[in-house]
Amino acid sequence: MAEPAIRDPITFEVVKNALASVADEMAVTVVRTAHSQVVRDSLDFSTAICDAHGRLVAQGLCLPLHLGSIPDAMAMLLRKYAGDIHPQDVFILNDPEEGGMHLPDIFLFKPIFQDNQLLGFAVCVAHYPDIGGRTAGGNAVDSTEIYQEGLQIPLLKLYHGGRRDEALFSILKKNVRIPDIVMGDLSAQMAACHIGEEGYLRLVGRYGIEGLQNLIDEILDYTERMLRAELGKFPVGTYSFEDYIDDDGFGSGPITICVSLTFSEDSLVADFTGTSPQVRSALNATVSITKSAVYTALKCVVPSTILSNDGFYRPIQVMVPRGTILNPTHPAARAARGLTAFRTVDTILGALYQVLPSRIGAAGEGGATMISIGGERLDDTPFVFVDFLCGGWGGRPHQDGIDGASNIAANLSNVPVEEVELYQPVQVEEYGFVRDTGGAGKFRGCLSVARQIRFLEQEGILHIRSDRRRFPPYGLDRGQHGTSSWNILNPGPDQEALPTHVTRPIVHGDVLRHMTAGGGGFGDPLHRDPRLVLQDVLDEKISREHALREYGVVVTEAFDVDDERTLRERVRRRAAC
Repeated sequence: MAEPAIRDPITFEVVKNALASVADEMAVTVVRTAHSQVVRDSLDFSTAICDAHGRLVAQGLCLPLHLGSIPDAMAMLLRKYAGDIHPQDVFILNDPEEGGMHLPDIFLFKPIFQDNQLLGFAVCVAHYPDIGGRTAGGNAVDSTEIYQEGLQIPLLKLYHGGRRDEALFSILKKNVRIPDIVMGDLSAQMAACHIGEEGYLRLVGRYGIEGLQNLIDEILDYTERMLRAELGKFPVGTYSFEDYIDDDGFGSGPITICVSLTFSEDSLVADFTGTSPQVRSALNATVSITKSAVYTALKCVVPSTILSNDGFYRPIQVMVPRGTILNPTHPAARAARGLTAFRTVDTILGALYQVLPSRIGAAGEGGATMISIGGERLDDTPFVFVDFLCGGWGGRPHQDGIDGASNIAANLSNVPVEEVELYQPVQVEEYGFVRDTGGAGKFRGCLSVARQIRFLEQEGILHIRSDRRRFPPYGLDRGQHGTSSWNILNPGPDQEALPTHVTRPIVHGDVLRHMTAGGGGFGDPLHRDPRLVLQDVLDEKISREHALREYGVVVTEAFDVDDERTLRERVRRRAAC
């Protein structure tokens, strides 16, 4: 069957890009107006435009793992408030049972009207630095039920026809430790939704209500056709993979994430049957973020010209058994679900490698480590420090992994040391790469990143969400696995090795050293160009000893490659295999 022709390709492209630009303008507004480091600097938020049917039309250049959350939340809103959506309303949500992900992620939805006709929604979801609960930041892995994790907000109207709900504002302010910062982030989301509304109405003014909706339908249908055509190029069949989380935070593990990807002529079914049951701790995820993991991984292997919108989701079916860690039952804790989502992406990519080995790299650091410290200063004012530490990517089919970059599923940003020290009661004593930690391969995995911080207040509660110690990042195509992550308290003769998930008190002068995992390697290390090995030695990414041990490359004391000895060493090793 011939592909339907686009009626006006020039207008089509203009509107397609204009909608994406509106979502990006919303994102810029958040960055410029947010109050917390988590939102403003780490960029843990997303923006989107949806049409009147709740279909995602455009998403800003934000977090890939929010790809599947906004549609599920929109669907719940339209069901719950059918017939009760009015101009100047604003809706708020963080409850996972009603379409949210975890309590620190707060959604705002602003319906867009013209002449009392609902045209669409401007949407913004942001990770708040605190949402109340038993621990500052609301992210402790050792919470055992959602009631411990903070304030649960079902789908409610924050504004009724432009009039704000003072009771809801008061409840939110009363239940968080840093209300000024939290309310500042809420205002930033409101500003972003206002910008989204204005941008959308400009397009309505130019193309008309019916004209714009017809163009949106065409954009979504075109995206669906593009993805179906791409899926039609994949080999038909079922491809399975498993990956693991070290433990549940209480010593029980490993936790298995299992996926089977079934490709037919123009569609994909992702089935997570075989995944471990839900856990006692806060590592439980949601179906919406599991969908996001599937979409994120698939986006890595299809052309970037295929947009992220409702049309992208239509050819994909995600099956997640109830009662598993990816689809838990109430009142499961979910605060640390980000780690589980990262591992889910790794699992899906492992399955996709069997389909498209030339497009998939080895596992990266396993996802951003989250470190938070909460407490009170000497003047009794509260503080909440939330930090995301990103390591990088695994080796890829044609080049090394990227050092010091955000995980592909996160798109988080580095917070400068100077800003951390300006606003938080910590001193950063070290921040850099760790030599000899990238997984060996024809293309090397990323190096571990170390951050060492000294606590400067009198006392506080430390939380760490990390992983990839027992199960380091996997290598591919004979590449070696990466190195394990580590948490060390007070490095030195009396140092204490902390588990990957920890909640514990700390006092003035305590020092935490965290090392992310090193990424896995891709390809046989003995096939790595000796000159690339030498360059890594010169860049102090690896030592001369590591070059010989992992790559069979002899680097002389004058820092040059001994080609003859290297050749003999590699021939000897290949013969021994």
